[in-house]
Amino acid sequence: MSKLAKRVQTLTPSTTLAITAKANELKAQGVDIIGLGAGEPDYNTPDHILQAAYQSMLDGKTKYTPSGGLPALKKAIIQKLARDQELSYAPNEIMVGVGAKHVLYTLFQVLLDEGDEVIIPIPYWVSYPEQVKLAGGVPVYIEATASQDYKISAQQLREAITDRTKAVMINTPSNPTGMIYSKEELQELAEVCREKEILIVSDEIYEKLVYGEDEHVSIATLSDDAKNRTIIVNGVSKSHSMTGWRIGYAAGDSSLIKAMTDLASHSTSNPTTTSQYAAIEAYNGPQDAVEEMRQAFEGRLEKIYPKLEAIPGFNIIRPQGAFYLLPDVSEAAEKTGFASVDEFAEAILTEANVAVIPGSGFGAPSTIRLSYATSMEALDEAVERIGKFVAERWQK
Repeated sequence: MSKLAKRVQTLTPSTTLAITAKANELKAQGVDIIGLGAGEPDYNTPDHILQAAYQSMLDGKTKYTPSGGLPALKKAIIQKLARDQELSYAPNEIMVGVGAKHVLYTLFQVLLDEGDEVIIPIPYWVSYPEQVKLAGGVPVYIEATASQDYKISAQQLREAITDRTKAVMINTPSNPTGMIYSKEELQELAEVCREKEILIVSDEIYEKLVYGEDEHVSIATLSDDAKNRTIIVNGVSKSHSMTGWRIGYAAGDSSLIKAMTDLASHSTSNPTTTSQYAAIEAYNGPQDAVEEMRQAFEGRLEKIYPKLEAIPGFNIIRPQGAFYLLPDVSEAAEKTGFASVDEFAEAILTEANVAVIPGSGFGAPSTIRLSYATSMEALDEAVERIGKFVAERWQK
């Protein structure tokens, strides 16, 4: 067998997928596993979207499309950005890809040369650093601590920038923390990016999942300069419960968008045609289901947060959006006899039969990530199992 390319030899497998696979293996053996690792809504795609996709197939719309997306889908995305963010884009500033993850991957491939740096705040979504490395780039990490509500400051950003810095990643609402950057915080970050002339990659995939009095602000809305240097990455996966349809998009500088489209023409040809017609309906059709899901997630957060907070050794900041909780469980791990939080998380799976994601995959090894994108009944039972597990093992 030939030796693997160097670019993949250093890849770290997705922690989320690894835990999910182990949980599924235990389920197949008949173990009653409750999964809190899911990064997707537990609702089916709304019916009107399903019907639109089905109708498109009946109408014979099953052939190749332009590599960067159907003109009708680009138009729907442009209208969505105007409606939600009051941002104006032309069709040549929009690229549709096979999910937001593929869009990010393609962006880094066309943006980075060997040794170029991308600043990534910790905690981060697991794929950011791996995609940067695959493009020959260097991830540069800034730790955003719990005392900062897991958000980096303008000063931290300024100090991390070098002459090799190409871009900074901003993810708000955040996976895995659920935290949201305020307009004022984003203005400060945008000013640093203007001063240092670096790009902003704004991952806004959770924009529709915001709770309480908080609101999502796109950094591209803050000024003409911020818009011109920002690439917005978004999609229908979380907002419309369409994770498996694999439709995401980028909005930004036309030269970058053209390069991304050209690269996609040699890698994927085009996003799945049926999925594109589904996404057109997602953006143009009724939005009631989006709000219904948001309200359901907020209701779950209201009920489950205090119960999780009450578990000894769990230190947690209340999230403002997305559907994740990221408690620091280092104290609980130590008091229950584990050398690391990774071992603690594995024991929660094998002994308490609850699947959680170790925070080491997000650059935050003292934490675990729990998703509340599951039923309230399952959440209640899962937290009860975890609480019992900790109580029985707690070393006084």
